[in-house]
This record gives sequence, structure tokens and C-alpha cells, in this order.
Amino acid sequence: MSVDLEIKMTSKELITDQEVRWCPGCGDYSILKQVQTVIPELGLQRENIVFISGIGCSSRFPYYMETFGMHSIHGRATAIASGLKATRPELSVWIVTGDGDSLSIGGNHLIHLLRRNFDVNILLFNNEIYGLTKGQYSPSSPEGLITKSSPLGSIDHPFNPLALCLGADATFIARSMDRDPIHLRELLKRTHLHKGTSLLEIYQNCNVFNDGAFEVFTEKASKKQNALMLEQGKPLVFGEGNAKGIRLDGFTPQVVNLADFSLNDLWIHDEKDQMKASVLVRFFDEPGEPGALPRPFGVFYEEERPTYEDQMNKQIEDAIQAKGRGRLDELLSGRNTWVI
Repeated sequence: MSVDLEIKMTSKELITDQEVRWCPGCGDYSILKQVQTVIPELGLQRENIVFISGIGCSSRFPYYMETFGMHSIHGRATAIASGLKATRPELSVWIVTGDGDSLSIGGNHLIHLLRRNFDVNILLFNNEIYGLTKGQYSPSSPEGLITKSSPLGSIDHPFNPLALCLGADATFIARSMDRDPIHLRELLKRTHLHKGTSLLEIYQNCNVFNDGAFEVFTEKASKKQNALMLEQGKPLVFGEGNAKGIRLDGFTPQVVNLADFSLNDLWIHDEKDQMKASVLVRFFDEPGEPGALPRPFGVFYEEERPTYEDQMNKQIEDAIQAKGRGRLDELLSGRNTWVI
């Protein structure tokens, strides 16, 4: 008599023998810990998990995960992951990237991966700086930031990463932060569960070259006033004791005091509403500015759409079944000619 026992993976089994080479205090340590905590809860076999990265501090990630993985080319992890998913659709493929890797040299690959909708998970570590190459401003650095490559302050207008991704028709976009491990673990699970390209932006502190870039959202004294935690089907509330809320005047968001309005007057979050998501990703004011809206964290938008690999494999199967379609030899011996 045989007994089929399911052996559950533990987080310790995901720790490699490699020395973790990030600066002491780097936010990457927290993200690594949360990923190693969550992966065993997903019901995956370790041999079916792959982490692929580009170049940058975040891209050391595959060395520290006892799974299959690849430390690939600058900005090209998305292309490599696409090829892998197309040929091995049963794998759980995770792309680890940074704001420089994915939004600069890899920006073109990123938007095309999003529109194609491969079933992969993107973890975008955003610290608004180039860390590995020692502190140059990145595509997400705020205007005026003084860095090694902008000593008088950056004059580049920064990307709004989630607005960019929504504009590329991403089917899942979300945001979390390194210093809220409970929230980050929940978002990692949601990222995995989505069927299609999932993009999770993670605010990650670079304590050497851009320390405190997000502390207004992460520190206890300021978080409640500046961070808006999104919950499906719940009104948008924030502030001490959730004393403030967001209501819509047409499509214009307004901050109101709940002493003057009820919860029924507020914007109710709906992850399936693309129009509202397009407004929500524009909650991107600099904290402290007059009339600044709080920065949202959570799932902004999710939709169901066929994945690229499913459509590709169906197309191949249909071509095999249909006589005379999709045959390379017939294509090469065709009657089409061109005069140059």
C-alpha cells in the first residue's frame, strides 16, 4: 500500500549557500525575506519556479533563491522570460528588476511584455536611483534630485511607473513597500494568483545613495497621512483614525474630512474599473505640496485577458490541424516575387 504524502517546502529550503551581497540596511533584504516566506505557501514545486533578472542591485536576486534562475542581460530579463514562458508554460516565472533596469534600457521590452500578457510575475524594485553603478539619477528619480550624475539637480521629468504600465495595457498593476512586510506578502500572493502579466512595484530604500526616499510613506509618524491603502470594495480613507477620505467630483478626486462627509460619499475602490484606475495611478503628488493626494498602495487594476502563450500554442495547434497552413516549406516555395 502506497501513501502519497505532500511534502511542503519551507522558507529555509529557498535559502542558498551564496553570500548575500547587498549593503547592510538595504531594502532588498526585506523583499528577499518576504518572497522566501510566501513561495512555500503557493503550492508550487521548487523545480517549477524560475527567477530571471537583468542587471542592478535587485538583479542579484536569483543567486539567493534556491530555485532555477538566471542573472541575464541589462534590461532584457523580460525578453528572456518571454521565451521561457512560451516554451515552458507550466513554469512559474518571476522577473526581478529595478527602476533603472526596467524603465531605462529595458523600457521597450517592459511595455511589450505587458501588452502581450505572458503569464509571468514582475517585481519592480523602485529606489529612484542607480545603486549598483554608484548613485546616478534614474528614470524614476524626482526632478531636482542631486546625484553623482546630476550635481545641480536632475532636470529630467520622471516616469510614473504604474501610469506607464497601465498605458501599456497591463492586466495587473499593484504597489507595495519593503518596510510593510505583511502588506508585501499579501501583494506577492496576489501577483502570483493573477493569470497574465502581473507587475508589482515595490518601493525599496537605497540607504547608501537615496536614503529616506519613501520614508514619508513608511514611517509610523507620517504614513497614515500620506499612504492610501487600497482594499477592494472599501471606501478610500486615510489619515489618523481614517478621518479623511477621497471622493470624486466627476473624475476629479477631492480630499474631504469625514466630519463633513459620510463613508457613502466616498470613492469605493474597484480593481476592475480601468477608468478609475487611470485616475488612481495619477495620485503621484510630492508629499507636502498644497492639496497633495495620498500615494496609493495595493492592487490598482486587474483584468482577465488571454495570455500570449495560450494563444500562441493554440495557433500552432490550429496550424497543425489545418492542411496547408503554417508549413514553412510551402511558405518558402510560394509564388510571391518582388522586383528591386
